[in-house]
Amino acid sequence: MCFSLDFPKFESLKLKNRGEMGALFLALCLLLLPHSFADEAPFVGVNIGTALSDMPNPTQVVALLKAQQLHHVRLYDADRGMLLALANTGIRVVISVANNELLGVGQSNATASNWVARNVLAYYPATNITAIAVGSEVLTTVTNVAPVLVAAVSFIHSALKAANLDSNIKVSSPHSSSVILDSFPPSQAFFNRSLDPVMVPLLSFLQSTSSYLMLNVYPYYDYVHANGAIPLDYALFQPLLPDKEAVDPNTLLHYTNVFDALVDAAYFAMAYLNFTNIPVVVMESGWPSRGDSSEPDATLENANTYNSNLIRHVINGTGTSKHPAIAVNTYIYELYNEDLRPGPTSEKNWGLFDANGVPVYTLQLTEAGTVLANDTTKQIYCVAREDADPKMLQAALDWACGPGKVDCSPLLQGQPCYEPDTIVAHASFAFDSYYHRMAMADGTCSFSGVATITTTEPGNGSCNFTGSGFNSTTGNTTFIAPLSNSTHSSDGVRLGFSRRGQFCILLALLLASAMHR
Repeated sequence: MCFSLDFPKFESLKLKNRGEMGALFLALCLLLLPHSFADEAPFVGVNIGTALSDMPNPTQVVALLKAQQLHHVRLYDADRGMLLALANTGIRVVISVANNELLGVGQSNATASNWVARNVLAYYPATNITAIAVGSEVLTTVTNVAPVLVAAVSFIHSALKAANLDSNIKVSSPHSSSVILDSFPPSQAFFNRSLDPVMVPLLSFLQSTSSYLMLNVYPYYDYVHANGAIPLDYALFQPLLPDKEAVDPNTLLHYTNVFDALVDAAYFAMAYLNFTNIPVVVMESGWPSRGDSSEPDATLENANTYNSNLIRHVINGTGTSKHPAIAVNTYIYELYNEDLRPGPTSEKNWGLFDANGVPVYTLQLTEAGTVLANDTTKQIYCVAREDADPKMLQAALDWACGPGKVDCSPLLQGQPCYEPDTIVAHASFAFDSYYHRMAMADGTCSFSGVATITTTEPGNGSCNFTGSGFNSTTGNTTFIAPLSNSTHSSDGVRLGFSRRGQFCILLALLLASAMHR
């Protein structure tokens, strides 16, 4: 970075004054700052998996993203519905070449060009696609196609370059942190040497295209597989006494959490191969909120603690021990619990929300910007199913307005919720009123199967549903704590340089000001 410049070398440059020196220094700072960190403030994004038995439609997904002020998302494919729903939202989108597409893309430049035309050019720039993830953990999960990985990323990049989009859309490939061996101490880490035929040219590609290393970092698995060697607090970002911190004996750097140690291991592993200017972006990280009896640490409390601390760690610009001034942009795994995922219970419970948009647990986020700032329980509604039998709807409506003790007077003719005068609209109002009066408790949005939960506002201009303003702390409802200290300038534009970059530029400007003395 800028601090590595050898100042005496400036003496060999024939500069007319110190102002020119400052201008040159500023230019060098801008050149040397990694693009990922010069673009914007540190961010937390979210992965969107789709293995749900009741997957919300794209409009509902985007509504949740907007409500939670999640401005960065990663899709595991390039789903047409999602890309259309994300159009004109400003949300920055990472799309993916799925593993089952990788062989074709990696063997044919024409196939890669068609993929870009179909999945990028058809939506960009209305949909703000900022990166393409080529495959997912290819080197450790689908090793048979690993030989074509570098060709695949190169072909995709060439197609973007042909469309003059290569500077706007970066190309990389997410890796499991298990590709790094001997990750502690981080200074001794190195990539599995059997992967060098792929890793070395891939890193060369990332460096030459100003892209970044995509890394999946899961302290949960490191903790579980360590069989007690890693303290739980160290995995969860919890405060440690100085004598409990891990110390790298070669660098004397102190590590207070597994996440930073793994990211630094990646930096050291790249440096071992002589790549020193490739940023790391964590594409997946999280903690499961529920597990089998053999997974005792997959709990709501631990998931809450890990993700809350992770978000705070990233948004506050807290870098790693090796790079303390460079934040590690991170995508949380994941937005929804995926009940259809195979494997143990923990595999189905990494989400921040359930399929209805209800938060799984209360994230404790103070002094962490605005991400995940809003209480989604205020945007959850109980409505009548469009396909429900009208007679059953009428019976349920009669019950809600009678024994259910819902005030249905707004449904009378001439009142705000009379229009539209349909059984579905009237039942929806009554169902939602009852649901929120019962603090959204389990089973209170069933009405014998004719009701369903939605995050889409069902009211009209004059009829406000209870869900839009109801606030309760009873029952089993969970809430997301409000945030403070948003990192924005007064006009709403994010300030975009790391602390080191800001200092570098400030120093350059001070040098440049010398020309006025």
